[in-house]
Amino acid sequence: MHAPRASSDFLYSQLFGVGGIGTGLFFNLEGEHTLGRNESRTGQLLDVRDFCKLHIVAHYISKLLGGSASPSSFQIFPVGKVGNDAAGRFVLSEMQQAGINTHFITTVPDAPTLLSICFQYPDGTGGNITTSNSAAAKLSEDDLSGPAELFRSLGSRSIALAVPEAPFTARRKFLSLASSTGAFCAASFTCGEIEAARRSGLFQLLDLVALNESEASALLGCDFGIEEPQKLVDKCLSFISKTSTRLRLIVTIGGRGAFGFVHGIWNNCPAPRVPVKSTAGAGDALLAGVIAGITLGIPFIAPIPMPSKVEKSVTTALEFGVLLASYTVTSPHSIHPAASFEAIGQFARDSGISIGPSLKRSFTSKKTLS
Repeated sequence: MHAPRASSDFLYSQLFGVGGIGTGLFFNLEGEHTLGRNESRTGQLLDVRDFCKLHIVAHYISKLLGGSASPSSFQIFPVGKVGNDAAGRFVLSEMQQAGINTHFITTVPDAPTLLSICFQYPDGTGGNITTSNSAAAKLSEDDLSGPAELFRSLGSRSIALAVPEAPFTARRKFLSLASSTGAFCAASFTCGEIEAARRSGLFQLLDLVALNESEASALLGCDFGIEEPQKLVDKCLSFISKTSTRLRLIVTIGGRGAFGFVHGIWNNCPAPRVPVKSTAGAGDALLAGVIAGITLGIPFIAPIPMPSKVEKSVTTALEFGVLLASYTVTSPHSIHPAASFEAIGQFARDSGISIGPSLKRSFTSKKTLS
C-alpha cells in the first residue's frame, strides 16, 4: 500500500474511538413468514465477516492514513472491552494487523465479546439480535482516564470518535472530555439515542455527526423523502444554525449517496451505481472516508450550495466518503478485505470518476491515481 505523508503533515495526528467492538453472524432464513415466538427455523449461515461499528471505522481510517505502531504515523486508539474468548482474540488480532493500536482495549473474564446475529428473509427484510450482556457494555467512565491524559497533552491534534454499541453514558463523558481540550469530535447515534443526545447537549460539542434518514428524521422531528430534498435541506440548516456554527452534518440516503451540511451551505453527493453484495457497514465506511479526508486537509463539502454534482471528480471529504462506501458494498463483508487507497482509486476509475488533485497531493504516491 502507498501510505500518505507522515502524520505531522495531517491536521490531526491521532484518533481515539469509543464504541462497540465485536463480531457478527448472518443467516438467510427459509420461509417468508415472520419468525414466531416458539418457532424453530432453518437458515443458511452466510460466509460473511461482520464487525462492529468502531472496528469498521477505525479499520478504514487506518488503511487510508497509514496507521501503524510507529510514533510518526497516524495513531488510532479504540477504547473498549472484549471478552476472554476466541471472538475477542480474533478481533484484537484483526485490529493489530490493520495497524490499529489496541492498548486501550481491555479483556474482561466475566462477559462475552459483543455478538450480533443478523437474520434475513428471502425478500431482503430482516433484523438482528445483539448481546446486551457483552464485554462492550461494561465500558465505564473510569475507563477513560488514559485517553483523557492524552487528550490533555495533544487535544487540538486529536480526533474523538463516539459510535453506538457501547454505553451511552461513557460515550457522552468521552466527548465531553475531548471537547474541553479542543479535540475534533465526531459521532453517530441510533434512533433511540437521538433524544438523549439532544437533551444532554451533545450536538453542541460535535464537529461532525453522521446520521441515516431514519436517524435524521428522529433528530429533526419530521419525516421526509428524497423526492422533497428542500425540506431536508431547510431542516438541517436550521438545526445547525441553532446548535453550533462549526457542526458538519451528514445525512446518508443509502444507494443514492449522501447530503452534507455546514453552516449555511449544503451539498448533495450522489453515489455511483455498483453491483451490491452487502450494504452492511457502508454508513460506517462513509464516516471513515469523511474523517480521513478532513484529516488530510480536504474540504468537507464544496463552498457553494450544490443540489447534485454533475462533474465526476472527487474533491471533497464527503465525496470521498461516498466513494469509499460505494466501494465497500461490492464486498459481502462489513469490512472490505482488499480496501486500500489504490484499490479505491482503481474502483473510481472503473466507475468513470477521477480523484481530484488536492486529494492526490495528500498521498506520497500519485502514480496509481494519475
